[in-house]
Amino acid sequence: MKVLVACEFSGIVRDAFIKLGHDAMSCDLLPTERLGPHYQGDVRDVLGGGWDLMIAHPPCTYLASSGVQHLHKQPGRWQKMKDARDFFMLLYNAPIVRVCVENPLPHRYAELPAYSQIVQPYHFGDEASKRTCLWLRGLAPLFATNIVGKGERYIGKDGKPNGAMWYQMAICATKTERWKIRSRTFQGIADAMAMQWGGVV
Repeated sequence: MKVLVACEFSGIVRDAFIKLGHDAMSCDLLPTERLGPHYQGDVRDVLGGGWDLMIAHPPCTYLASSGVQHLHKQPGRWQKMKDARDFFMLLYNAPIVRVCVENPLPHRYAELPAYSQIVQPYHFGDEASKRTCLWLRGLAPLFATNIVGKGERYIGKDGKPNGAMWYQMAICATKTERWKIRSRTFQGIADAMAMQWGGVV
């Protein structure tokens, strides 16, 4: 199967498919973190490459519900949100038979179509919480492969839980590394995508 992993610099999903014998390539404006087939540039340059499947990870900064409060505070953010939505929909409606677009839970102003399912790393063997929405075309929803604990919770100075420990610990990294850490796909989810969707003919 010929697989395009759009907006992926990590190579995690790409390599999960390659491991199972598929012809997979990642694409991102950034160089790949792992040696492997990678197009560094605009994904629009390669959308017409005769792919059987695309898994896309478009930027979520202006679409995620976690940042909705900034819409009314930062000048120009509404336009950036619209541009982000247009890019999301470009990927979702790409001329490819089987498509998965992943993003965090979106806010209502983004006006995205309804997502197909929500997955968590702890459904696939990684003890961590990261609610991720999948928008699917021509693909069946992923089914859990190894349900484990939800992972350690971060407890704030006020004694109240405030998200997953792995996510909060990323705050200690530099601003550039922080978003990279938070955007990488968990290995268990990548493996499930390859195993469950890689057999589709």
